[in-house]
Amino acid sequence: MSTPEVRRHADSDTLVGDVATALIERLSAAQERGEVPQIGLTGGTIADDLHRELARRAGDSSLDWSRVVFWWGDERFVPADSSDRNARQAREALLDHVPVDPARVHEVPASDQVATAEDAAAAYSATLRSEGAGFFEVLMLGIGPDGHCASLFPGHPGLEARDAIAVAVHDSPKPPPDRVTLTFEAMERCRAVWFIASGEGKADAVARALAEEGSVAETPARGVHGDETVWWLDEAAASRLP
Repeated sequence: MSTPEVRRHADSDTLVGDVATALIERLSAAQERGEVPQIGLTGGTIADDLHRELARRAGDSSLDWSRVVFWWGDERFVPADSSDRNARQAREALLDHVPVDPARVHEVPASDQVATAEDAAAAYSATLRSEGAGFFEVLMLGIGPDGHCASLFPGHPGLEARDAIAVAVHDSPKPPPDRVTLTFEAMERCRAVWFIASGEGKADAVARALAEEGSVAETPARGVHGDETVWWLDEAAASRLP
């Protein structure tokens, strides 16, 4: 388990720019080693800003987007064309604007494709087993004001999932109520976990996640660590850290 590193930035624009630079460099380095890097994407406002910045820089970098494999840490169990879908947001901001290989973009099945969130979790798990590398080069995560990450919410049954890659989540305290999320065990199979948070509204949750003491049940973001764990924060999100 890695000790989290905190990287503070003056504002959200600087934060997004620095994460974009670091991500392109990391994925490019993996390709230079002869690897096909696999990345887990997240949703939310700051992730959308990051995706747009990555698309803007695509033509100026040596990164071969067709040799990057895309996954999601969680997804809302809604129809495929719903604006609530993390995958739709990522496509509109990034994936539709860079030359990805469609066979290397792995979305969680939607509610108009399979019957239940459990079916979607089972199908996504099977795809990860067959198409995954066994680890993510980078897993991008956000954190909610309540301390949740992916769709692992405080006190929810998914926190206790073992020997599973992805599970269904029902009665989410944040709409929509039905979701699919990777488990802690799956999220920890990565070279790097990168949490990205911006704004004063995230400051309490960030402080609880990084405190020396506290429980994963109350602040699920405490439960995810990679070989490297980095918290990318703007000063507002970092404002309640020591």
